[in-house]
Formats: sequence, C-alpha cells, structure tokens
Amino acid sequence: MKALVTGGAGFIGSHLAERLVRDGYDVTVLDNLSTGRRENLSDPSVLVQADVRDRARLPEIFDRIRPEVVFHLAAQMNVRRSIADPIEDADVNILGSLNVFRSAARSGVRRVIFASSGGAVYGEQSRYPCYETDVPAPVSPYGIAKLSVEHYGRYFADRAGLEFTALRIANVYGPRQYPAGEAGVVALFLDELQKGRSPIIFGDGGQTRDFVWVGDVVEAFVLAMAGPPGIYNVGTATETSIVDLFRCLTQVVGFAPPPRHVASVGGEVRRNAVSFTRAQGLLGWTPSVSLARGLERTAARPRASA
Repeated sequence: MKALVTGGAGFIGSHLAERLVRDGYDVTVLDNLSTGRRENLSDPSVLVQADVRDRARLPEIFDRIRPEVVFHLAAQMNVRRSIADPIEDADVNILGSLNVFRSAARSGVRRVIFASSGGAVYGEQSRYPCYETDVPAPVSPYGIAKLSVEHYGRYFADRAGLEFTALRIANVYGPRQYPAGEAGVVALFLDELQKGRSPIIFGDGGQTRDFVWVGDVVEAFVLAMAGPPGIYNVGTATETSIVDLFRCLTQVVGFAPPPRHVASVGGEVRRNAVSFTRAQGLLGWTPSVSLARGLERTAARPRASA
C-alpha cells in the first residue's frame, strides 16, 4: 500500500513514517523542512520537499504518487505563535489542509487521517477527561483552525467520498521532539535541565496536561487505517500538572534547580485530559507506556539541539 505522510520529517511524522516503512508500506514523506529535519528520516530518499500550501505543485505530487492513504500532520503547531499571527496559522493549518484534501480527493485517495488536537480543540470544559461527544470550545486560533479542518474533512467525506478520520491527540512527547520549532513542554524542560539551567514555568504551574508517548500515538495512526472513520481522542485520560512534570524530570535527570516562573499566556487551557474509550472500543487502541517510563526513555536518548 502506498502511504503519504505530510509533515513526515517532523517529530511525530518521522516516527510514523519509520513505522510504516518497517511494516512494509511504500512511504512518501512530504515536508517543507521548516521544522522537520532530513536527519529524522532513516531513508531520506522518501522525502519530497514541498509545502502543503503550494496549490500548483501539491496536486501534481499526489497524481504522481497515487497514495491510498494520507496521514496529514503538516501544521503550524505553536499555540502562542497562532495568537501572535493568526493569519499565518490559518494559512498553514486551514488553507494547507484544504489543499491536501482537494488533492487527495481528485487523485483517488481512499482515506485521510488528520492529526487534530486533543487539548486546543476542546478548550475549557466542565469535566475531565474530555469525550468526543463534548462540545468543542477552542480558545486559541490554533484550536479554531484544527476544529475547522475537522469540519472540512467531514465535508470532503460527504461530498467527495473521501474517508476521513481525525485523531485528537493529547500532549505528545518522546525522542526527536526538539526544544525549538515544534517543541512541547517535555522537550523544553529536558533541554534546559540537561544544560544545567532552570526551566521556565508559565503561571503557577498548576495547569494540567495529558502526556502521551509518541510510540503510542504512532500505533493509533496505524490502527486508524483500518478502523471506522471518525473522530477519536488519543491520550491517557490522566491529568499531570506542569509542576509535577517538572519534578518528575528533575528526578530522571538528577538535577533539581528551582524553576523560573513567568506570567501565564492567554489562549492556553488551564486543564486537559482526553478519554480514550472510543479509540479503545473501535480501534483497539490503548496507551501502553507510562509517563514515568516514557520520560526515562526520552531522557536516555542523545539531547536534541535547537
């Protein structure tokens, strides 16, 4: 089977591409290398360097490759950047996604699996963990864009017969997550601690996140190829505060400086955790790596440079 991974030279995408190659798929990675890296790919020859916003070139690439399934991970992934420049965020995340959907539909792609957000899409909710039946309430341009793409995906499913699945992924961490570009808090904290510096915590650190191991996320993408199309949460249903995450990482690294607290940033949710009940029932997916074990594995890998 031919598979195309947009954003496949990035953190999650490169792990996914590696797994697909190992499973025997004919894989093409499409990435503009704005945050992705060639060195993330075990076989750089699978890379096509292109931007999902390129309306002339993208359809040509799809027509040439003729993938059966497309994993759409290319995105502007920084919530704070989306607040600073919502137009750029929408250009990449909405218009780029529309270009992917249109190219996929016209070239005969069977299914598109989209990397949505399990935190930004839900926004502030009255209960946790969040379920797919909860009404989304995004509070950032990034979350609004991700939710918009989900709606566009359903539109193309209804009008063009394109099977569409959205994985609402929680806070992913693991090897290859760089402390710049598409960084998450685990990569940022780990980079600072391994350099002997105190990480920055925004606000009081009581905000919570649902941290999920990158290998478990890749497994969800793989299972989504055959499972029923739809929207699925991919997380652990467990809330971990940023302060507790910091403490766990100091124990792993063996260096425990006091953190530097700065003012909190608007547009980021206070709490987050997502239920994986639907993914478990319909895809057969459950998280398998605990946060403690995942942090140990991440810290054991050579430190990524900015």
